Amino acid sequence: MKRSERLVDLTNYLLENPYKLLQLGFFVARYESSKSTISEDLEIVREVFKQRGIGILETFPGAAGGLTYRPATTTEVSRQMAGELRQLMLEENRILPGGYIYLSDILGHPDTLRKIGRIIAHEYEETRVDAVMTIATKGVPIAQAVSEILNVPFAVVRRDPKVTEGAMINVNYMSGSSAKIENMTVSKRAFSVGQRVLIVDDFMKGGGTLNGMKALVEELNCRVAGVSVFVEGPFHGERPIVDYRSVLRVDHIALESHTIDVQLGNIFEEKLF
Repeated sequence: MKRSERLVDLTNYLLENPYKLLQLGFFVARYESSKSTISEDLEIVREVFKQRGIGILETFPGAAGGLTYRPATTTEVSRQMAGELRQLMLEENRILPGGYIYLSDILGHPDTLRKIGRIIAHEYEETRVDAVMTIATKGVPIAQAVSEILNVPFAVVRRDPKVTEGAMINVNYMSGSSAKIENMTVSKRAFSVGQRVLIVDDFMKGGGTLNGMKALVEELNCRVAGVSVFVEGPFHGERPIVDYRSVLRVDHIALESHTIDVQLGNIFEEKLF
């Protein structure tokens, strides 16, 4: 195999197997090449990934060592993608009767979903995440996008139990926007005890749904790795959840003019250490 062909195949393999510990010997056998040749190839890929903000190749020395590809983007690229998503939110006819925001076109397009997934995954790339949780239905594509980048499974919480899910865990929670008691449920098989779960959703108003999912994580004897939403909507009142991250933030919805004020979310706020 020519080096150009080998580099293409090697790059594709790394992209399809993020966060896996890969042995150098595996690639030596795969391409029937020497360790020095494969090491040179990996260095080329490492530099390109770094320059383009694609990800990081980490090397671990020793007999049990190897290398791991970790998807990663830069904060600058992440902010640029969020800016592109913001422009989509400002398009005409985005406001529906009743002040609802139409998001189905954004959440139904692979390119925009990939951007949302990369932005959220970037926020938690230094955090241990074992699984992703969301609630049906519009949170599902976001959870899938994030879980694909982090290479971890995701599970869907429902408001009505399904017989096909087997034994379920249920919690009651207070809806932050309507102040009503709601119910949500998830399969007991969805997560393993002790896992760190990242909670994601498409839209947050009062925060009650996200708080309910946090309660579910605790009922499953797991830990919350983080809470993140695509859009944080305007809300006048005290939310039951404060430790969340948002990609975009809607400050105001003008029903008369059918316009909204959209800003980048708190993911992009300067962190003080």
